[in-house]
Amino acid sequence: MNFVCNDELKLTLRRRLSAFERRDPVASGRAAAVALPVLAHGFGSGVPGMASYSEWQHDAALLLTRRSYKLRDHPGQWALPGGRVDEGETVEVAALRELQEEVGIKLEPSAILGRLDNFVTKSGFAISAVVVWVGTDLEPTPNPDEVERVHRIPFDEFLRVDAPALDSDEGDVHPVLRMPVGDTWIAAPTAALLYQFREVCLLGRPTRVAHFEQPRFAWR
Repeated sequence: MNFVCNDELKLTLRRRLSAFERRDPVASGRAAAVALPVLAHGFGSGVPGMASYSEWQHDAALLLTRRSYKLRDHPGQWALPGGRVDEGETVEVAALRELQEEVGIKLEPSAILGRLDNFVTKSGFAISAVVVWVGTDLEPTPNPDEVERVHRIPFDEFLRVDAPALDSDEGDVHPVLRMPVGDTWIAAPTAALLYQFREVCLLGRPTRVAHFEQPRFAWR
């Protein structure tokens, strides 16, 4: 499947998100927001096991990060740009602020395409997922205090036949969800948001992900 980073794709994503009936479960007073930034793939993802083909240059991708190893919480883990919602902020404003603080991409509110469901983590955060359009003109400049590396993951990678991976964990009612990328994988909650992005935005299917479990290392 071919996803070119152009105005047609932008309109398709906005239309599918507008038609999606979002659910917003709440947590115990702790709100967070992440951005799912859509941009052109460019050259190379930097992910082991993922080929870097020049013809992907204009294909659409999501921007993900590896958290800095300087950070106290979850160093080196896969993440979407995001963090806590400050007092007086909307989740949309928080997502755009975190995107600029972490990877140096400043967007106007008009770049917001829509939102996915909130995902409540085991640690008590209600994460709001905001899909934003970066396009082809802006380049990330990661903040080294927060981000070890930026990756552009082509949409096609989320449509692999082995995605998602569902694992049983003793004591859990529902499976743990992972999304494979290259030779590695991404865990929930980030993986759950990526899977819902795939289902809602790429395939037009109103899929829910709030029930999926997270591996223990993601919240302990």
